[in-house]
Amino acid sequence: MHTTIDVVLPCLDEAAALPAVLSGLPPGYRAIVVDNGSTDGSPVVAAEYGARVVHEPRRGYGAAVHAGLLAAETDLVCVLDADGSFDPAELPRLVSAVLDGQADLAVGRRRPVSADAWPWHARAGNALVAALLRRRGVPVYDISPIRVARRAALLGLGVNDRAFGYPLELLLRAAGAGWRILELDVAYAPRAAGTSSKVSGSVRGTLRATRDFAGVLRADAAGGGR
Repeated sequence: MHTTIDVVLPCLDEAAALPAVLSGLPPGYRAIVVDNGSTDGSPVVAAEYGARVVHEPRRGYGAAVHAGLLAAETDLVCVLDADGSFDPAELPRLVSAVLDGQADLAVGRRRPVSADAWPWHARAGNALVAALLRRRGVPVYDISPIRVARRAALLGLGVNDRAFGYPLELLLRAAGAGWRILELDVAYAPRAAGTSSKVSGSVRGTLRATRDFAGVLRADAAGGGR
């Protein structure tokens, strides 16, 4: 593949995972690590492995992703968690779906490779929210953090959430804009040793994400959908 594609990796204390993730990016995929206030030296590790490092002081998954999209320079942009739970080798399949015209937004449907990859509380919450989305006409079974779309179009959606509700609002806005959303199975592994999840790693994190999701759904319902 000759086209360069930027990969936005929101990052908060992922120093233990970054070497494998960044080394695993396919040729032509360029890492933008958006540091969201790490205290474990993540920005230094990211730079050592050739990533462009962007600092986003405002805490929140959506804030980090948005900062990465603003920093990206390529037509197509990927978003990928930096915790080692996804194999970067999955990205070309999602990219091809957009480049070939099959989809405007290609997202991954997580398929756990082991029982401990996705705790029950996180999986249950995700399934509930995905079911609510399907009732709104969004054809997904996962609110996944791995996705590919065109940068200008993503920014044009005007996603406002800067916390955990970002991917949910993105899906709602994309569907409301008539985007073709394609969900592809991707392997989902336990995150790298030495890192901890901000969402699925604890019931508290899952509840916080669920709260953000609920806020997005309420806003969407109040607005009559998008």
